[in-house]
Amino acid sequence: MKRKILIVEDLFVEANHLRIMLKRAGYEVTGIARTFEEAVSLIRQHPPGIVLLDIFLAGKKTGIDLAGVLNQQHIPFLYLSANSSEEVLKQAKATRPSGFIVKPFREKDLLVSLEIAEYLHENSSESQLRQEANFQLEVKQLLQSENEWAGQMLGIVKALQKLISFDYAAVGFMGTRHLPFNALHFLRTGFDEYQVMDSEGIQTVWNIRKDEMDALLKATPVDPRTQFYNDERFREMASGNSIRKLVAAKFGMRSNLTIPYPDISMDGQFFFISLYSRRPDAFSGNDLELCDRIQAPLEHIVKEMAGRTSAAFPQVRLGKSVGIVAGNRDAENSFKGMIGQSHLLLNVFNLINQVAETDTSVLVTGESGTGKERVADNIHSLSSRKNKPFVKVNCAALPISLIESELFGHEKGAFTGATAKRIGRFEQANGGTIFLDEIGDMPAEIQMKLLRVLQQREIERLGGTETIKIDIRVIAATNRNLERAIAEGKFRLDLYYRLNVFPIVMPSLRERRDDIELLVNHFIGYFSRKIGKAVGGVSEKVLKALTDYDWPGNIRELENVIERSVLLARSNIIDQISLPANSTPTNEPSTPEPTFKNIFENERDHIIAVLKACEGRISGENGAAKVLAIPATTLGSKMKKLGIKRHIGVT
Repeated sequence: MKRKILIVEDLFVEANHLRIMLKRAGYEVTGIARTFEEAVSLIRQHPPGIVLLDIFLAGKKTGIDLAGVLNQQHIPFLYLSANSSEEVLKQAKATRPSGFIVKPFREKDLLVSLEIAEYLHENSSESQLRQEANFQLEVKQLLQSENEWAGQMLGIVKALQKLISFDYAAVGFMGTRHLPFNALHFLRTGFDEYQVMDSEGIQTVWNIRKDEMDALLKATPVDPRTQFYNDERFREMASGNSIRKLVAAKFGMRSNLTIPYPDISMDGQFFFISLYSRRPDAFSGNDLELCDRIQAPLEHIVKEMAGRTSAAFPQVRLGKSVGIVAGNRDAENSFKGMIGQSHLLLNVFNLINQVAETDTSVLVTGESGTGKERVADNIHSLSSRKNKPFVKVNCAALPISLIESELFGHEKGAFTGATAKRIGRFEQANGGTIFLDEIGDMPAEIQMKLLRVLQQREIERLGGTETIKIDIRVIAATNRNLERAIAEGKFRLDLYYRLNVFPIVMPSLRERRDDIELLVNHFIGYFSRKIGKAVGGVSEKVLKALTDYDWPGNIRELENVIERSVLLARSNIIDQISLPANSTPTNEPSTPEPTFKNIFENERDHIIAVLKACEGRISGENGAAKVLAIPATTLGSKMKKLGIKRHIGVT
């Protein structure tokens, strides 16, 4: 049965046109709303299964405001959008819609987009439920293990990592009445590796005495609610003299998620899990909802674990079952060609691990040379399609005249020079994965055809009449800012959203300088074997120069530098390195390059200037429409298209 649909669109003609198309396709339309308030009222009266939502609505609130309400009620929605500014697109994307439909659109495009949105919403829910079920099973199995309390807590931390990405965890008992130290701390040091610290370990790492530790524990505020603190809020919370302040200062943490379990108590203390991340925006409301869902099963299991310990629950020690570093997965062997242990790269490993076993489309973004192709390689090799074709396409390298033939194939005689039938890249990848590298360089005329192929999962060879069904998994990559390209009219918004189902951002090398030494040693070993020279490493001076350099070419540039250095090395240690002279930023002012606005930006600025001069009036003798010599209705449409608020210019 098809879902009920609510249309939220302030232009009656467009809304009614949508209603007719949907009813013709068998959908039930629960209503049409022009404003945020009308939409909220209709949702309360007749809860829809999905919402078609315009970004700009009548009234003060926008579709982006309504998206927050829909997310709280877990109602999927698609944005209806014309060209919008880059800032508006960022705000819209942050609300996690199930898709975008770009005006004007065909009826078939609308219906296919709705089907995809429904599938993605259901698939996302099923995937989340599967991950949570696996978490419960993994934690439950800890009860059958012979591990002591510390080993069981490590097991919980490792299981949680698959649901929520973090860099540091504190797990144990805490409360208003001070007891001997009853918490363990876990610092993530690799993909599946943690440094585990008890009270003595914490005192050693932080270089503090036991009485100082006790004072910090007493000063740490206790909140019985699940809370997250990102960036500025975390800095405020960690500014006091507490355990959190030391964690932030010692390990560079920038956000925190605290999960209390007040029903698991002991002598006035309750069980808690506190997760930290070096990312300033690591946690969200979704994590709070997740914590609520897993609270009951985790609470039950931890109660059993606590019940098996001694009644007095002595001061926690690591015991024999947990070493200083515990883990059983080697990231270098698990993620081929990806070297490093920085928190940003470990987060990428988490994302690869999460998405690999699904068929979800993935968009990998990042600067040139960061290793986006390696991400695609690993997603395919860890997926159920690993024994099927993996076809790579460099969209920037294909000639415009041949790109359609390369992607979709052609029949004999389809055009001059087509002397034989050709199987295109999509058909070659049938059953497996296709990697569309440099997707941001794809010509505009091909983007629409690609969108329909991705939506309908079928192709037609050039010059052919047969429709060929394909079963493929799509991974795309680009070093371009696609949101800016969309705002400039160079990339289709709906294609972007069809590809960007699961985004992975590759960090630049200057953002993960801690990995440079590992990468240097890896490349030295590789090129030493390849060239046949016994080079064992670099001097401290060279390593410092490599670490201080900004690496605009990222890992690819580092690889080239090390290869050249191995070739030129006169001993088994590289003690000289050749880097560009202008690698170190200076404080000298530079002449900014001239910037140019596109047609949409110029038109937007001009309309805003006229509106301000007319004090916000649109129609009438002194209105902006009169000054611009266009009908007031046309001006209203342009303002909506360009994201100009109606109240602008009013003082």
